[in-house]
Parts: sequence; structure tokens; C-alpha cells
Amino acid sequence: MSHWIILPIVLPAMLAPFIVLAARYHISIQRVFAVAGVLAQLAIAIGLAVATSDGTIILYQLGDWAAPFGIVLVGDRLSTIMVLLTAVLSLFVLIYAIATEWDSRGANFHALFQFQLMGIMGAFLTGDLFNLFVFFEVLLIASYGLMIHAGGNERMRAGVQYVLFNLLGSTLFLFALGSIYAETGTLNMADLAHRAALIGADATVGIRVAAVLLLLVFAIKAALVPLHFWLPSSYAEAPGPVAALFAIMTKVGAYAIIRVYTMIFPPNLEATSGSFDVWLQPAALLSLALGMVGVLAAKKLDRLVAFAVIGSMGMVLVSISMFTPTSIAAALYYILHSTLAGAALFLIVDLVKASRKSLALTAMPPVAGAALTAGLFFAAAIAMAGLPPLSGFIGKLLILDAAFGAGHQGLIWFVILASSLVAVVGFGRAGSTVFWKAKSVMLDADDPVYERPHVMAYAAVGGLIALSATLTVLGGYVYDYMIATSEQLFDPAPYISTVLETPGKLSTPTEGH
Repeated sequence: MSHWIILPIVLPAMLAPFIVLAARYHISIQRVFAVAGVLAQLAIAIGLAVATSDGTIILYQLGDWAAPFGIVLVGDRLSTIMVLLTAVLSLFVLIYAIATEWDSRGANFHALFQFQLMGIMGAFLTGDLFNLFVFFEVLLIASYGLMIHAGGNERMRAGVQYVLFNLLGSTLFLFALGSIYAETGTLNMADLAHRAALIGADATVGIRVAAVLLLLVFAIKAALVPLHFWLPSSYAEAPGPVAALFAIMTKVGAYAIIRVYTMIFPPNLEATSGSFDVWLQPAALLSLALGMVGVLAAKKLDRLVAFAVIGSMGMVLVSISMFTPTSIAAALYYILHSTLAGAALFLIVDLVKASRKSLALTAMPPVAGAALTAGLFFAAAIAMAGLPPLSGFIGKLLILDAAFGAGHQGLIWFVILASSLVAVVGFGRAGSTVFWKAKSVMLDADDPVYERPHVMAYAAVGGLIALSATLTVLGGYVYDYMIATSEQLFDPAPYISTVLETPGKLSTPTEGH
């Protein structure tokens, strides 16, 4: 039993109270421990990803209690790559928050940041549905504290809306867990996969209701239309670094859909047959279309990026809804891309906000450091819109390729291509208004003089965009890894046998990889 897998959860859980109790009034000490903690997280995440890259499944039993009675953490290709993505994102976001001094504008930023990481890492590593609910609640509490960081009426109003909508999702989650436990007597994912398969065709009503409720909960987390209302205001009003960290939050919902509906409720199971192509795919296509139309119609730069996130999640869920190994692999590649691109855009919005009267898409005097900020926006917009040569272009090609032979192929192609065109126009309009037309606006005598952003703030944004470029250069290798990950997901037998410690394949590489 490997003890390394629990460290991504325990490390931030220990750092957060230490920062509150021992360094509450010393921001420099908080920064040192926060950066050290994130760097340690990154090193651990790389180690876990390497350890599982050959198909090995890592199991950790808390208190040495065996599943399904004890709590287990499980690391496979999917969970460890998501942990690595979170660790990389958190490092650049933390650098930006320190460089711009966002962390000093309110109380307990670094402690809440660590609790947020704890919730995200736990959601990716847990092997139990109830503990997935627990980590969702840790996410909710920490994210609310981060969202209202530095105060403000608009931020507080958006935060209340965010909490209320997610509490609704939590309530549905509890109903789903109760229904599943009543039908199967367990909440361990591996054990559930075994027991759900034994339910007869004439006794699927309860488990079908639970499966649909779970899908609704995860759809709320993923901001799927029409359950997306909480996202635009929440992400737009959140502090820049917080919104950038939130770029991984919607991916938790997508991860949960992939994990639960490949292992517990696979497509060939009577309980969930038809759920994806009947309503998930249309809702995903609508999310993609609505998100990109929102990019075109947005009147403020922060709202534009928030709608771009909705559109990108629509793209991910369109790929997931086809539910084939190639489409899941394409979705995983797009998750990596859209997380990095979305986070970079939110940080760029914050750079613009710090150098401009408002984020309204109207011509105003040039922002401080306009040339570099404009260049970063141009690159991030290209990535998010899916234009070559950055990773968004490859991600969309993979999804379009996965749609060959799938149901509604023509509709999927039309919506993806049309929404890409709309996104290009929307981002082009915003960029020209904020950066190009600004040169024709004269400064008034009473206009404030803004300072050029800190070089480390630019480095953080540039690092995220550089990673997007790396995804392009290494696109073939990354996609091959995602194909292997998808094949492992569609063959859950080694995962189940490892968790339940049944004879056979225990912590062994998946055949052929």
C-alpha cells in the first residue's frame, strides 16, 4: 500500500490550519509556506503520474480498513493526471496572486487556497461516492471564502447565488446517495460497479433514478445548460486569481461523469441506457452554442471569459456524450487545454482591470503594459477559440474526428464549427476594442496613471500559455496517453479487483500498456 497518494490531501489540510494559527499576521511567512506547499504538491503529483503511467493502480486504505467497509483512495491514469493538472495550475495562480498582492487584500487567502486544493485533490483521488460528496462540500466552503475575498457588494451577491445553487446540487447529491445505498447497500465505487451489474432488468427503477440524479449533480458542477446560471456572475465577480483557480472546478464535474459512468453505470447497463444521447448531448451542444454566443454578446471582458468557460465545458461534454474510447480521450485532452486557456484569460482580465477604469468593452485610454498584455490576450484567445497553432485547434480536431460514425454527426460538426467562428468574432471584437481602439482615445487630465503590472504576474500568465503551446508540440504523445487512459476507464476490471482485493490483477499494468 503506497502512502504517497494521501499526501496531496493531507499536505494542504495541514498547511491551512498552520497558516491560520502560526502565521496569520505575517503575510510573507504565509507566502513562503504556501509556495513551498504547492511546489511539494507538484513534485508529488509528478511522482504519482509517473507511477501510474504504465497502467498501475495505486490503492490506499485509510486505517488499513479494506474496501468496501473502509475509506479508500485510488490512483489511476485519470485521477493522477487531473491531480497533476491541478498542481500545475495552482502554482501559476499562486505566483500571480502574490505578484499582484491579491493575497493581502483580505483575510485567510492562503489558508482557503490550501483548503480548496484539498477538496479538489480529494475529489479526484477518492474511491467512494460519499467521500466525493464530502470533498465537494470542502470545495464549496473554501471556494465561497475565496470568492468573496476582499469584499464588495457585487461579489457578495454573486457569492450568495453561487452557494445557494451549489447547495441545491449538494441536496440532490444526498438524495442520489441515499437511493444508491438503499438499492445496493454500498457507496464504494468498485463495489457499486459489481453490485449494479447484478440488478435485474425488472428492478432498475430505483438505481435509474439515482443515476439520473447523479448526472444532474455533476451537470450542475460542470455548468451544463440550463444548470449554468451560477457561473457567469460567480466567475466574473471573483478575484482574478480565484477565477483562474476556478477553471479546474467545472472539470471536477466532467471528471465525475467520466468516472461514474464508465465504472458504475456503463452504457451497456440497463439502468442508464439512453441517458447520454437522449438529453446530455443536446444539452452539451446547447451549452457550446450559448457559451460562444455569450462571448459575442458580452459587454464586459470578465463576462466574455466566463461565457467562454461555459462554451468550453459544452465542448468537453459533447465529446463525453458520444461515450466511446476515442471521444473520452479527446475530451480529456480538451480538459487539459481549456483549463490552462481559461485560467490564462481570467488572469489577463485581472491585468486589464488593474490598468483600466472598467472592464466594459468600450474604447478607453491604453492600459499599462498594453503591448505585452495584448500579446498574451491574443495568444490565449487563439487557444480558447480553437485556432491553430495552439492546443485548442488540436482539441477540436480530435473531437470532430471522434464524431465520425457517432449519432448526430452532422449536427455536432455544425455546432462546433459555427461556435468556433462566433468565438473568433467575439474575441476579435473584444481585443480590438480594449487594445487597438484605445490608441485613438486621449487621456484626460483627471485620468489616473496606472502602474505597469509586476513582471512575475506576466510570467504566471506566460507560463500557462507556454504550457498550452507545449500541449500542441507534444500533442501526439499526450493524445496517446489519453487513449491509454480511456482504454483503462472502459476496462474497469483491474480497478475493481485492486480496490476489492480480489484474486487476480492487483496493482498491475493494464495489458498492452
